[in-house]
Amino acid sequence: MSIYSVVSNEYNKTFDIDTVSIGNGGDTGIDGIAIIVNGQLVESIEEVDDLLDKNNSLEVSYIFIQAKSSSSFDSGSINTFIFGVLDFFSDAPSLVRNDDVIKHAEISNYIYSKAPRFKQNPALKLYYITTGKWLEDQNLMAVINNGKQSLEQTNLFETVSFISFGARELAGAYRKTKEAISTTITFMKRITIPNINGVSQAYIGLLPFNEFNKIVSDTEGNLLNVFEDNVRDFQGENNDVNGGISLTINGNDSEIFSVLNNGVTIVASSISPTGDQFTIKDYQIVNGCQTSNVLYNNRKSLNINKVHIPVKLIATSDDEIKTRITLATNNQTPIKKEQLAALTAFQRSLEQYYNSYNGEMKLYYERRAKQFNSDNSVVKSKIITVPLQIKSFASMFLNEPHFVTSFFGSIVKRLNEEKGQIFNSDHAYSPYYTSAFAYYKLETHFRRNNIDKTYKKARFHIIMLFRVLFEKENLPPFNNIAKMDKYCDTLLSILADDHKSLLAFQKCISIINDADFDISVKQDLKYVYKTRILIDYVSRHESNL
Repeated sequence: MSIYSVVSNEYNKTFDIDTVSIGNGGDTGIDGIAIIVNGQLVESIEEVDDLLDKNNSLEVSYIFIQAKSSSSFDSGSINTFIFGVLDFFSDAPSLVRNDDVIKHAEISNYIYSKAPRFKQNPALKLYYITTGKWLEDQNLMAVINNGKQSLEQTNLFETVSFISFGARELAGAYRKTKEAISTTITFMKRITIPNINGVSQAYIGLLPFNEFNKIVSDTEGNLLNVFEDNVRDFQGENNDVNGGISLTINGNDSEIFSVLNNGVTIVASSISPTGDQFTIKDYQIVNGCQTSNVLYNNRKSLNINKVHIPVKLIATSDDEIKTRITLATNNQTPIKKEQLAALTAFQRSLEQYYNSYNGEMKLYYERRAKQFNSDNSVVKSKIITVPLQIKSFASMFLNEPHFVTSFFGSIVKRLNEEKGQIFNSDHAYSPYYTSAFAYYKLETHFRRNNIDKTYKKARFHIIMLFRVLFEKENLPPFNNIAKMDKYCDTLLSILADDHKSLLAFQKCISIINDADFDISVKQDLKYVYKTRILIDYVSRHESNL
């Protein structure tokens, strides 16, 4: 709960708690580590490379968490925590590390090898949490300040923060994760749009950057994930359009931005105006993802306060109108309008397809980041995010588990430019759901300790092998809905049964053990030919499996 609450307030997208939790034994006094690069929680070196290629620079934050069930704040435990963080960044670490700490340290070391590409040194935050009450005890403050000073003297960080949470602060952080997103802005330069059926309020005008920034970032300065259909995501500044926006913002004539840019369209569930103060709740930016990200990335530009952003602000609860607004206002170069229309329709329909399942087979497709956060009936482990959908589908049905360490936006781009297609408008929905359910079922067995967690690093190879092993016929075309649904039903009948699915996954693991495939060798998980070895092994030994 502590790790979830802290990371959720620092990172505004859905994440797998297991990726930031540090296992028992060899944890170096640390319970959780989150490394956020260019607004993305990274899990691999490859993701860092992809983000660097997109943006030409790195903006990094580290979050370390230690949580104690004790009601007291103990100086010894705080010292151990700080020493563990110091050891994490040491060139010659002295503490015994488990696999989770080693993985995060490897990513961190790689990030620092790219230090010339830093916008500024990384920010470091340490959270120490107990069930007691934080009273800023003088002795404890001395320990904390001494630890901060030691971390600052490494010269590795732009800022170092130590945050102490008692029960009240932790409860507040958890409650915040359940709140619908809202913000209050001063919107002076505006006009009211006349009444429109299905739209309760609508305005158009100009927002100075300091007010616009309240819409796209939180009070801590973290970028909010308020972008509709986040599969498109930010395309980076390495393209002509976004690069041009950045040049305008940083130029001496940055005030011309408002007449050069098409602006941003924001759709909210409600708008509460009081004079020039507007409180907008449960909102999404349906057009202007690229503009918003470039503005945020340049928020420290010397000329940013000269920039005014053209804004449409609309309140509606009608999903059909919202879709029409999204399609009508999007015409940026990174994605053609006809592609956008198909993508938006496919994502919405896929969400509805997920909703057709009930009971144990019920999963929740999170088309918009954190859309289920305020619903306490939704089990977190049953939420399938867009990145997770992409990775599970590409692994299980396109036989490409070796690519899933990349940033998910890069996976989509590569697949759609080459032979493999994803989210095509004529695709059946069943393979998307089936791949997600296979991932969920495998993760369930890991959580129950039915399967050795050592194999988690090969989980996408396992779900690929599951399909290859247990298909009853050759994989039909994705646009043949009847055949594909029948094909997936065979797989789902095994996955839906706890005992059958466990035996099936164990058989997949036995193949990994017997084939020329070593999960302890990182490159075996990333090479195409190693994936082919697994598939060929099944073909050669099919009669004995």
